Amino acid sequence: MSAAAVELPLFPLNVVLFPGTIVPLHIFEPRYRQMIKDCQQEEKPFGIVLARAESKFMDEEPHAVGTIAEIHSLQELEDGGYNLMAVGVKRFRIISKHNEKAYISGLVELFDDELEPEVELVADARRARQLFETYLNMLLEAANQQEIHTNLPETPEELSHFIAYFLEVEDSKKQQFLELISTKQRLQEEVTILRREIPFMRQLLFKTMDNDQTRLN
Repeated sequence: MSAAAVELPLFPLNVVLFPGTIVPLHIFEPRYRQMIKDCQQEEKPFGIVLARAESKFMDEEPHAVGTIAEIHSLQELEDGGYNLMAVGVKRFRIISKHNEKAYISGLVELFDDELEPEVELVADARRARQLFETYLNMLLEAANQQEIHTNLPETPEELSHFIAYFLEVEDSKKQQFLELISTKQRLQEEVTILRREIPFMRQLLFKTMDNDQTRLN
């Protein structure tokens, strides 16, 4: 067994959390209310895992790779539920899981991307950063929001996780990004998606602007 193996409560969701990203959660099911109580008492995080598409309610089957989530801004509600911010910290692979409690728990092993030549990663990260900034501002423009200058993560691996979380792609693709152990491959695939999506979004924006001008006339 790896020295990095830890025991974690597991929370199967229809979302893929990445290290360095945040997802707001409303906890209302009794089993997960208990999970949050246990996490608070034991001062430990929990693991967010994407539930497999074929999963059934109360019998969710998680994917083998997920992300440790720290609990922030916890608010207990009058009905016994919780609102919280789940902050992604580190990825893990499930070694074994069990159902001794109302919720799933598992023994998990933490992991990072493999080491790759920094020079190559910096070049890929620069291309991905430039494209993603364009992509993000086009999303804001489509939502009638002002452009912003986001402080994107500095390191290539952190940047690749951040982009993967915010890309408008299917959860199955996000899960593939999460499971990759090559920062270079993740960045290159993201660049490919961004180069495809940006012209498509630009076309949609121009079409929307033309329609707005037509209505004004």
